[in-house]
Formats: sequence, structure tokens, C-alpha cells
Amino acid sequence: MQDINTEVHKAYEIIKEGGIILYPTDTVWGIGCDATNPEAVAKIYALKQREETKSMIVLMNGEKMLYNVFKEIPEVAWQIIDLSEKPTTLILDQPRNVAKNVIAADNTLAVRLVKEPFCYKLLERMKKPLVSTSANISGQPTPIAFKDISPEIIKGVDYVVNLHRDKIAGKPSTIIKLTNDCQVKVIRK
Repeated sequence: MQDINTEVHKAYEIIKEGGIILYPTDTVWGIGCDATNPEAVAKIYALKQREETKSMIVLMNGEKMLYNVFKEIPEVAWQIIDLSEKPTTLILDQPRNVAKNVIAADNTLAVRLVKEPFCYKLLERMKKPLVSTSANISGQPTPIAFKDISPEIIKGVDYVVNLHRDKIAGKPSTIIKLTNDCQVKVIRK
């Protein structure tokens, strides 16, 4: 197995140049890029053959990054983050400082704070949010292991992270939408 720091460095170099990577997350294998780079985000939409109206999840590694993207974070968001036993994605209102094409039509952004060591270290190095969308063509099943990822996806990215390729992925994250006026809606359990 490759050294995690080496893989973080390689992935960072690709992302810094506007490239896209295939990488293990705390849930399933993801396709990612710098969430502040609209051209890189567009490459992911094209690779996945996904409509740009369907927004993607963005990974962050802590409170500082979260407050850089959202001026207002509902108190309940912190309670959900603290109490969640499994990866949980929150959809929050009025993001800023990210590429416009990663923001949903209703001016929301889906975010997840990660603990997975590779993702956490990569985010630490990037100092920017990381796009995370499942490693499949839109409409096809989400691959649960690296071996299930289609060759089209593998060939379409600029770098494939060489970690956890034998690991079976977890389930996609729970998704909860929180509005600044305190409405809570579970989108995916």
C-alpha cells in the first residue's frame, strides 16, 4: 500500500492544476476537485454525464472551512455533526467562496465534515473544500468497491489515489437539509 502522505501530495498537485481525482472517502469512492474551481467542477459534470442542475457534495475538514463557505450555520447543524454516528451530509443555505456550478439552484450546498485520514489531510493541504461525488456515470449504481468502478471513470480522471483499493465502501451518507429559518428535512437516511 502507498504511503498516505505521498498520495496526499500527488492528489494535491493534480487538484492545484485544475485536475480531477478518483479517491476513497469516508463513504464510497468519489470523484473530486477543488470546489472553488468552476472549470474543474465542469470536468466532473462532463465525466459523470450529469446535468449541472444536480449539485454535488463538498467535503470540508472543520469549523474554519465551514465558516468560510457559510456565514450563517444553524445551531442544529452542530448538534447533528456532534451526534452523528455515521457520515452525514448537511445541505445548508447561502454558500459563498465556492464555484457557482457546485451550488444548487435554490442557493444551497451539500457539505460533509470528514474524519477519513486521506480526505482530512488532503483538505488540510488544499485549504479549500473538495468536491465529492460518487464514482459512477449519472444514473448508474454507486460502486461499493474500487473494482466496481467503470473503466470510463478511471480513464476520465487525472489521478487515481492508490489507497484502500481492496476495501468495500460504506453506504452513501445520510443527507439532511437545514434552512436558516430552522426547517429540517431528511433527504436520504
